[in-house]
Amino acid sequence: MNVSPILAPSSAKKFNVRTFSLVRKTVEPDALRCQVERPEAGAFLAFEGWVRNRNDGHPVTGLTYEAYPELAVTVGEQIIAEAEERFDTLVVRAAHAIGELNVGELAVWVGVSAAHRDDAFAACRYVIDELKERLPVWKREHYVNAPPQFLPGTPMRVAPAHEEALGD
Repeated sequence: MNVSPILAPSSAKKFNVRTFSLVRKTVEPDALRCQVERPEAGAFLAFEGWVRNRNDGHPVTGLTYEAYPELAVTVGEQIIAEAEERFDTLVVRAAHAIGELNVGELAVWVGVSAAHRDDAFAACRYVIDELKERLPVWKREHYVNAPPQFLPGTPMRVAPAHEEALGD
């Protein structure tokens, strides 16, 4: 399947490649992994978030992800830039799917290459945790014996770098 980003910035600071993208349907990790591979990397780490078949004891048939695309890409790029500043990484990339996904399909992918594994693990964990916390993407679960419902999300928060601009 061809990864077709619906919205991504025209370029990233390092390597002139987008660092975060939204994709229609499922995320395809092979093309993303190729963007992260570097000969100087001693470590590569990827996180894959899949649609599971149960949540809170309810059988799930699939999910629908909705997003505010322009803001999602901006926030995703910001999170990756923060990870690149905090950790000694070579390349950080991430993608999130929107639209309808079936059980077993890939919804979110984060990949990090670094000279050493500790930085790869830390950066990957940072990116997925911050995406879950801050990305304007909403998840609606579809159930076997109940109507679909949006899952409660974490309220959006302002990144520390922008708190001063908002004032009290």
